[in-house]
Amino acid sequence: MSRMRAEQEGSGAILRPGALLESRPASLRLDRVTKRYGEVVALNDASLTIAPGEFVTLLGPSGCGKTTLLNLIAGFIDADSGEIFLDGRPITRVPTCDREIGMVFQNYALFPHMSVARNVGYGLRMRRVPKTEAAERVAAALAMVKLDTMADRRPRQLSGGQQQRVALARALVINPKVLLLDEPLSALDKNFRAAMQIELRELQQRLGVTAVFVTHDQSEALSLSDRIVVMADGVIRQIGTPQDIYNQPADRFVASFVGDVSVFRGHVAANDGGKLLVTLGQAQIAGADAAYADARPGDAADIFIRPEALRLAGPGEAVIAQGIVAAQVFQGSHADIFIDTASAPSGRVLTRAPASDTAARLRIGSVVNLAIAAQEDVSIFPPAAE
Repeated sequence: MSRMRAEQEGSGAILRPGALLESRPASLRLDRVTKRYGEVVALNDASLTIAPGEFVTLLGPSGCGKTTLLNLIAGFIDADSGEIFLDGRPITRVPTCDREIGMVFQNYALFPHMSVARNVGYGLRMRRVPKTEAAERVAAALAMVKLDTMADRRPRQLSGGQQQRVALARALVINPKVLLLDEPLSALDKNFRAAMQIELRELQQRLGVTAVFVTHDQSEALSLSDRIVVMADGVIRQIGTPQDIYNQPADRFVASFVGDVSVFRGHVAANDGGKLLVTLGQAQIAGADAAYADARPGDAADIFIRPEALRLAGPGEAVIAQGIVAAQVFQGSHADIFIDTASAPSGRVLTRAPASDTAARLRIGSVVNLAIAAQEDVSIFPPAAE
């Protein structure tokens, strides 16, 4: 039977949200896992270790392999090679129903003919949990996602956000060791999606469950994750904290895919054991860069600069480039300013300025000088192949 905890309030027992949901976070490890569909390699030699209680996001464009990786963890598809471990136990050939994994699908996958309560309790019925315990756990799960007053409704009577909560409660009520989430917020409007991101993260932290989240939305990944796994073409390109992924991208793809970035063309002035000195306009940019460790003096270099690290040059500042204001896009608290410059391979770069300050005074066609606000926000890569 369940270990029901209740708080006394007046003469009635009040069920504490989540009281019947156990926290059993597990480690998850993929060791050189590959999946092919004919000649197409959907996932290539992927290795990943996730700590108990960690929230890890798989991020990448459509077709990059992130959903394939999630389905392999869930057991919906079989790996062609490699092994998957849960708490050190191999589960590569264990049936889905025996993996102790909860899943929230992109379209929620609720049963339309069942009530909210029966949808949430479906996994418990399949596991033959006693009815009294199952009813208590369903009630706790619904209270946890703030739907305890809607137990008798049908999914069609709920909003998209409420349906998402039902799907989340159904995944958590079985007390999974790992929670898998396949773009569960993609159908929500922008404001509600932002609110649900916070709610989902708080819930995951409160329960301590290990979570693997799939998204193609970079801002969602940056705001939710303990670590991010960036993927492209079936390959894991970088694994790191949101700060590492954003500020220290491993390659050109990661730098371009995660966040906005402008690319300038400079030249290597010196390379002291991988510590590069690169000339861009009047500025010299110093720093270690493993991505271009074999650079030689005189080689061209592509310098990736985030818009918040690029600004209009003040008196006495080293000018990295000169350009012409091509467009302004008002974004509320700031304006995105697009500047045409010969110093960029694409011919255009992006900076940001307070909407009430510099952006308001800049006119289309104005000639401006650019400077770097912080050199630590700069990444250097070899020029892209023509």
